[in-house]
Amino acid sequence: MVTNAIMEAKTHMKPQGDIGNVQAAAGDLGNGAVHILTIPFPAAGHILPHIDFIHQLLLRGLKVTILVTPKNLHFLNPILSLYSSSNNVETLVLPFPSHPSIPPGVENMVGFPISFGPIFMEAMAELYNPLFQWFQTRPSPPVAIISDMLLSSWVNTLSSNLNIHHLTFMVTNANSTLPLVRKGMKKLSPSIEQFAKNAVVPSLKSWGIIFNTFLELDGDKMEIIKEEFTEHDRLWAIGPLLPIKATSNERGGPSSIPRDEVIAWLDSCNRVNSVVFIGFGSQISLTKLQMEAIASALEESRVRFIWGIKGDSQNMVPLGFEDRLAGKGVVIKGWVPQQAILDHQAVGSYLTHCGWNSALEGLLGGALLLAWPMQVDHFDNTNLLVDELGVAIRACEGLTTVPDPNKLARVLSKS
Repeated sequence: MVTNAIMEAKTHMKPQGDIGNVQAAAGDLGNGAVHILTIPFPAAGHILPHIDFIHQLLLRGLKVTILVTPKNLHFLNPILSLYSSSNNVETLVLPFPSHPSIPPGVENMVGFPISFGPIFMEAMAELYNPLFQWFQTRPSPPVAIISDMLLSSWVNTLSSNLNIHHLTFMVTNANSTLPLVRKGMKKLSPSIEQFAKNAVVPSLKSWGIIFNTFLELDGDKMEIIKEEFTEHDRLWAIGPLLPIKATSNERGGPSSIPRDEVIAWLDSCNRVNSVVFIGFGSQISLTKLQMEAIASALEESRVRFIWGIKGDSQNMVPLGFEDRLAGKGVVIKGWVPQQAILDHQAVGSYLTHCGWNSALEGLLGGALLLAWPMQVDHFDNTNLLVDELGVAIRACEGLTTVPDPNKLARVLSKS
């Protein structure tokens, strides 16, 4: 199990199972809890599942220090609030390193395209020296580090120099990880090859690898990764991770409509599976033509809907659309309480980019996934969900593709 694996960093016991049983995890720290440091990557799609994982570790008695920079501290509000009376969670707030390609004052990828990922990876690597010094000054420093996959290249070195173990937390699944490292499986673009070299390959060289997935879905791919790319069997499937139940929209940021109002509107929809939820994650901003095509499809289909809109797309809702469909649907600008929406019995389908976090939330909510893959792992996730598992259907494909409104309307109507 992951928790026993962390304990092995201190006791050299062999891990068993997954995230479960931690009764043997008593250490010699002041309160008897094994102490670990976690380092999330500063993007919503990475930091939020990382926090959900931390929640599970805290439930099992571990002590966790979470490294963040000042403008990412708000992401921790739900977990810090939940454990406000506990001594087992603390924050380590370090200044965000400056980078010539990142505007001053920016500390996360909200509003930035995915092409900025390597730039933020470079910036975060500058935390090596401050972290190393922090470890030297601690009377009881952490016995292991869990970092996001995108930070593995330098955290592997840090943990080695500190003589402690490093476990990588993969926010992608094994199915989409495998093509990035398996030669000959498919031709990769130069940028993706560089990403695989700098992020994915180092992740597989860490002492342990943690996937937010489950064996019934991904076990065969995990077995291939273990046999072909690691020199150990310390791979764990600990998903699907359940989001911390927040009482407001504080989990991700401000929203145009309070969570309670969204749920009240869904409660007013008397038919089960009658609502389509539309959302494309925290990194995707649709073009004006894409927005118009979706709006036109919704009008033609006459389905009830919730449409979550983020980024630059917030200013591109077609003029008069919301007035014409008042009562038929809800447009949420800003952060969307996605899991709460997908868990509601009124929601039957979900038009999604098939990012892994969103796909898992859709599956957990029992929604039919209407896949519109756009970039990186979206395409592999769609292949898995549509072709192998049959829990999704293809609705569109491509980051800049403008769907045919009539065809999309038919997909929405039938879902």
